[in-house]
Amino acid sequence: MTEPTTEAAAEPGGLRAKDLYQFWWLHDARWYQGVLKRFGQDAANEINAEAVRFVGRRVAAWHARAHPIGPDGPTAAELAGHVDAILRLMGAGTMSEVSQEVIGEDEFETLVSKSFALRMLRAAGTLDGYDCPCLELRAGWFEGLRTTVDDSCVSCQRTGSDACRFRAVLRRDPDGAQGRQAPDAAPIS
Repeated sequence: MTEPTTEAAAEPGGLRAKDLYQFWWLHDARWYQGVLKRFGQDAANEINAEAVRFVGRRVAAWHARAHPIGPDGPTAAELAGHVDAILRLMGAGTMSEVSQEVIGEDEFETLVSKSFALRMLRAAGTLDGYDCPCLELRAGWFEGLRTTVDDSCVSCQRTGSDACRFRAVLRRDPDGAQGRQAPDAAPIS
């Protein structure tokens, strides 16, 4: 008998991490469909955005405790690395295709070339009224990392683009320091 590898890692019952992510994403999809059916598209979109921001903030805060950002704040390359790590924690690498591209000292882009969520929404026939909560999720990440950025959606697959592209620009203080939330600010909840 061979030892399980990390990819085929044995959780109880022989589940792999990818299986667990798929089950939770399936839960998320069914939850969204249930809210949509009972309360309408606007409620489903609003609650979904609120939930993903909360989860994104919690995951990023957990990551930041293990991998702190210095008091002067990150460079764009460092922040892109933190975003990659958070994406892995949230299962994006197993469910979607996402990459980071640093385009300057204070700026990076995230490219989503395959989106599991959009594929599932398309299959369920509910893609048309869906509002992508991506910027809310990303806002949660940056809050959890206590890093201030100007973040925007450059292109979106849901609206017809080949890929989703997001641009994050680090916000600098007038003295040139990267804008950071106060380290003694309220704990992330």
